[in-house]
Amino acid sequence: MSAVQNRGIFLTLVAQLDRLARHNRQGSFRTKARYYEACKRFCAYLAAEYHLQKLENISGKHLVSYVLYLQDTGKSASTVKTDLAAIRFFHDKMSCPKYTLPTNSELGVELERRRFGQLDRTWSGPEFNRLLGKAMAENRDDFILALYLGRYAGLRIHECFRIDTAAAERALRENTLAVKGKGGKVRTVPIEDERIPMMLRKLLAQTERGHKLLVPDGMPTDRAINALELFIYRYRNEVSDKDSDRRLSFHGLRHTYAAEQYTKLTEDGMSAIDAHYAVSRLLGHERADVTNIYLASVRKRGRDGE
Repeated sequence: MSAVQNRGIFLTLVAQLDRLARHNRQGSFRTKARYYEACKRFCAYLAAEYHLQKLENISGKHLVSYVLYLQDTGKSASTVKTDLAAIRFFHDKMSCPKYTLPTNSELGVELERRRFGQLDRTWSGPEFNRLLGKAMAENRDDFILALYLGRYAGLRIHECFRIDTAAAERALRENTLAVKGKGGKVRTVPIEDERIPMMLRKLLAQTERGHKLLVPDGMPTDRAINALELFIYRYRNEVSDKDSDRRLSFHGLRHTYAAEQYTKLTEDGMSAIDAHYAVSRLLGHERADVTNIYLASVRKRGRDGE
């Protein structure tokens, strides 16, 4: 099914959601807005993965699949639970739902599980290249730039989608990225791969001045981000190495960047402590234990080689 058809199904589902939201008088304004946006993301998932045309037809299998998708894309347990609450909230507003939705305990998936810890979340070179090939085949220059920024600059997915024309022009002038991360903290990341400026120039030529490079006009930023996450999710099994049990996600590209930077710095003679600190600054971390998570794969390889 084409992207245009998926978009049409998504809009049909959102129209149904709008009818439910229009008559809702429960909850605070903030809660209603949060629940509505959560259900819009669920609609995007249903359109892309199931081509489902009626919200009244959602069932437990759709919830289970969506939970696994959210976990695979790095969403926290609290976020997953809030999204499930939002879906059930609007499901309860339906006049004739086809199925009764299972409770969290009945889903059969562990909502508290963490996808990082000491697991290796890095991508191999062939895996990254195979996904790039998929993006190129679909002429998704926006996805290609985002993948380069995650893999070769260590940007978080929302940091990629914040880049506007002014930030891109500055990056090309200074050969660095000024990245506004969590808590509004700004860090400077050097551009070390020539494909990043190449794609910045290409997208600048396609983007109206003052607009964001990776967010189409009229589309909410979270929808644009969700489109990339769904793209990765759709092709993940196909591009993964055959002997791999890792679940590829965009955030895993940030792990790949961290591991590569740490290895390069230590091989160049920097001490492990100084390399750890340097990687923390590149990633925008304030706590060393967070960076430890990103370097789990490096330490595991070190132990395996002993």
